[in-house]
Amino acid sequence: METSLISPDNTWALWAFLTGWAAASIYLEQKYAWASKMSGAIIALIGAMLLANFNVIPLESSVYDAVWNYVVPLAIPLLLFQANIKKIWQESGRMLTIFLLSAIGTVAGTIVSFSLLKDVIPHLDKLGAMMAGSYTGGSVNLAAMASKFEAPGELVSALVVADNAMMALFFFVLMAIPAIGFFRRRYQTPHVEEVEAKTADNEGETQAASFWQRKEMSLKDIAASVATAFVLVAVSFHLADFFARIVPTGANTNIFFQLLGGIIGDQYLVLTTLTVLVVVAFPNYFENIRGTQEIGTFLIYIFFVVIGVPASLALVVTTAPLLLVFTLIIVVFNLLFSLVLGKLFKFNLEEVVLASNANLGGPTTAAAMAIAKGWNKLIVPILLVGTLGYIIGNYIGTGLGMWFQTVM
Repeated sequence: METSLISPDNTWALWAFLTGWAAASIYLEQKYAWASKMSGAIIALIGAMLLANFNVIPLESSVYDAVWNYVVPLAIPLLLFQANIKKIWQESGRMLTIFLLSAIGTVAGTIVSFSLLKDVIPHLDKLGAMMAGSYTGGSVNLAAMASKFEAPGELVSALVVADNAMMALFFFVLMAIPAIGFFRRRYQTPHVEEVEAKTADNEGETQAASFWQRKEMSLKDIAASVATAFVLVAVSFHLADFFARIVPTGANTNIFFQLLGGIIGDQYLVLTTLTVLVVVAFPNYFENIRGTQEIGTFLIYIFFVVIGVPASLALVVTTAPLLLVFTLIIVVFNLLFSLVLGKLFKFNLEEVVLASNANLGGPTTAAAMAIAKGWNKLIVPILLVGTLGYIIGNYIGTGLGMWFQTVM
């Protein structure tokens, strides 16, 4: 096995890379027009992907795990502190509808992909269940379906690699769509236009630089932001773990308890819900904290760097080319269904691409896209709707997996 220039256990060097490249991506986005159009999020992702595939940084490390386990959970409440809570349900209702319509694309794509490849890919009934769950909810659903259907470990590993590579390319496409004239002419884009309007008077600056202008921030603001985020994560995760232990689980469990456990036992759903409730209960406290969006967004950029790292294109090509085709078909169907049904039911382009992102990448990547694009009004709705996808994903994955087993 090839070794990377920076070893997986070189913790400080890897943290220096993650934070340094995230900072460099933000700088480029705010400094140069080409980078602003491309977005710092994509720069962060592609840079990490290239360095990982050229063996500069490792494909796996406990440092990357720390980003998923600590950095991402901290970013979520920070980005919800300034949310316009009064519009949550109005906005979330629209997002939930397009999210469910987008999920139809995942189901259709999985069925078509399974039908085409079931004779050439072993255990595709199990892998189909995993990807149906994952491309409705997220990686937690993939893990749950892999355990439920007892998929072979080597195939699971190859599928995860193919999935990561496909998602890296997919995020690039989704980030680019709102800037393409073909789509702008055919869909309403109120959130894009709002961001552009805010930057119209700042001709010497890029859109990103104008949006993220320097703001007053004190030591007290930083302390309150970070400490409150830590408290909310700690309380939420402990509550979710507690509920997960006391709610009955298992194959023979009543569907009500399965649904209840999926809701109150999910860490991210509890974290999102608790944060929203606390912000509603103490609006003055949160409205007076400065810098939460800036700190949270920087943490999300670190997350974007980590997304690009595991996408080992060489490993996909050598070990799982058919799995790459398998995931590609599902992704294409989801995106096509999202765009067509979104147009048919008159959804905004921003809502369509975020719903597709939430299905295929999960709520965190969808929220990260909304943040990177400056669509602040959609951050809370897509987080709420995308997190509920974790629950829906297990049922869709289970249903398709059981059906696929009967035709293998």
